[in-house]
Amino acid sequence: MRLDKYLAEAAQCTRSESRQMIRAGRVSINGAACRRPEQQVSEMDTIRLDGQGKPRQAFVYIMLNKPAGVVSASSDRREVTVVDLVRSAYPRRELFPAGRLDKTSTGFVLLTDDGGFAHDILAPKRHVPKTYRVTLDTPLTREMADGFAAGVTLMDKVRLAPAEVAPLSDDGRTVRVVLRQGVYHQIKRMFGVYGAGVDALHREAIGPVALDETLAPGAWRELTEQEVAAIAGR
Repeated sequence: MRLDKYLAEAAQCTRSESRQMIRAGRVSINGAACRRPEQQVSEMDTIRLDGQGKPRQAFVYIMLNKPAGVVSASSDRREVTVVDLVRSAYPRRELFPAGRLDKTSTGFVLLTDDGGFAHDILAPKRHVPKTYRVTLDTPLTREMADGFAAGVTLMDKVRLAPAEVAPLSDDGRTVRVVLRQGVYHQIKRMFGVYGAGVDALHREAIGPVALDETLAPGAWRELTEQEVAAIAGR
């Protein structure tokens, strides 16, 4: 890889900015200053900027607490997207949401630029569970709970995999739902079979990793290596 490309990705700057830093003598390779942006480098090289190590991160994995009103997409001409919320910190990354939430829904959205990882955790055969806190417009009934456990058949005759639902409030209107598959508007459509509407939906966890309670709506942080491995089932 060219040194200017490596530095742009490592320092999250533009290629022109990385070339300026290199030509200014601020970059060294294996202890020797290098002023050639076109210099080829590899993962075996020790590259420093202003004397500090700048290892290139192959992929990033971000936990975002999605607020309502933001769409789960990489880009949109009219709407604010989940990627827009982190774009200034990752100007050179081609990020996308690994799994979506409706515009009105909130909670854990995982952003990454690792297509293989996203494919693995979204693949039906993997069944990575996702946990939601849901507010209904009517109390949870035994019929709903039994139906979820057996696998709901939607209005269009699509049969879903079994899911878990349990009450969280005394009035039965706040429930926790655990899904092991992803279908468009799945939770709303499942409750709709029983004449119940969803007033609010918040994703609490992906796999065994819960949304960080310290993250305010719109805030984010990178996942730890352990959290990435846990979601991937490694």
